[in-house]
Amino acid sequence: MSKGLFIHAAEVAEALGISRPYAYKLVRELNKELEEKGFLTISGKVSRRYFEERIYGMQTSNKEELDASV
Repeated sequence: MSKGLFIHAAEVAEALGISRPYAYKLVRELNKELEEKGFLTISGKVSRRYFEERIYGMQTSNKEELDASV
């Protein structure tokens, strides 16, 4: 699994163990939040960094520290 700039709904479904339709719903909600903040979004994809911040509640630097400790 490559770590690109964006995460697709299918990858969201796999990462969270949820159905694809629900993953698309989450992606739409996250994209709506980003649009309200003035960002451009791509349908069916969301910023990987924003996804990790909202779902796991950590910034990228904190996640890297956590990954290094495992």
